Amino acid sequence: MTVRYRVECAADAIEARARALAVEQSVEMPIEAVRDARVRAEVVGEVLAIDPLPGTPQRFDVVLALAAETVGDEPGQLMNMLFGNCSLQPDVALLDVQLPDAMLERLPGPRFGIDGWRAAVGAAGRRALSCTALKPQGLSAGALADLAYAFARAGIDVIKDDHGLADQPAAPFAQRVPAVQRAIARANREKTNEGGALAGHRSVYAPSLSGGPRRLAAQLGVVRDEGVGAALACPMIVGVPVFSELLRAEAGVPLLAHPALAGHARIGAPLLLGQLFRLFGADATIFPNWGGRFSYPRTQCQAIAGRARAPLGAHAPILPVPAGGMSVERVGEMLGDYGPDTMLLIGGNLLAAGDALPARAAEFAARVAGAFEHHDSRP
Repeated sequence: MTVRYRVECAADAIEARARALAVEQSVEMPIEAVRDARVRAEVVGEVLAIDPLPGTPQRFDVVLALAAETVGDEPGQLMNMLFGNCSLQPDVALLDVQLPDAMLERLPGPRFGIDGWRAAVGAAGRRALSCTALKPQGLSAGALADLAYAFARAGIDVIKDDHGLADQPAAPFAQRVPAVQRAIARANREKTNEGGALAGHRSVYAPSLSGGPRRLAAQLGVVRDEGVGAALACPMIVGVPVFSELLRAEAGVPLLAHPALAGHARIGAPLLLGQLFRLFGADATIFPNWGGRFSYPRTQCQAIAGRARAPLGAHAPILPVPAGGMSVERVGEMLGDYGPDTMLLIGGNLLAAGDALPARAAEFAARVAGAFEHHDSRP
């Protein structure tokens, strides 16, 4: 693996700091204590480059070669070997990694990808998808179901739980998910029976999966029993191995990855949200779009989207999902940035419409669905 880190260090100490980083992220012991010749030659990390950042005399990009054999095929161990110990060192950030083809083949990757999302909602042609969130926390299962029905009747493609919805007393998972799924199924039937532009359109529900393995296994049983069409989870909260090995393997539906807690570890957002989440099994990745409630710059957002869809071994591309305080008025701008292979997530801006919510939601869905009707240009 070729791994790039950002290191803050005095110029006269950077070479020693880089060597120490290579040891820390490989054998984690004094080099002189490594007696095995093969381990010294093939497992101990190697410094490939030290690149000073122009205009910042105490900041460097350090490129290491780390042994792929230390990872095997386990996503959690990949995170450990990329940034386990050195995440505890405040002068280091993880920026990027290039994985060998054999390792890419061993990592799970998405089960459904972009084509799977379009099939799930019955999207004809190559178009962007719309998404919204059920919120706020504290509403009853019935109130959330009523909201989901309104969104589905408006033609929104994916209706997800807010990631803060879990198994709270106000709307327990085992009550909320059947109620919301029934409401969306009813709306889907009505759209088809009434004909018109939304005939055949399927809104899908993505409940928020959370908790430990036992709770998650029970939630997955509800998802299967109720015929739910998608699922949402936070890889950095449920844990990368659980997301990859349990949810990806057992959900049987497209997975939407939420970035909660992903900003705490000083890992480059394009790498973590765009590439690693994809390798771990996400079929779509939510990220905070520029100009909203968060401070991600536009170039970084576009880089996340690029990583989500770029060639990556045999793994399918996934949908980037720009979000975080977006509005219906920005739909055209966002689709100009990201193109048709995108899912736009707008929540609060629809909810703020009050009694006009159905019309506002329908406007959002129509803008997204109709944006690329007359051409098939790549973003």
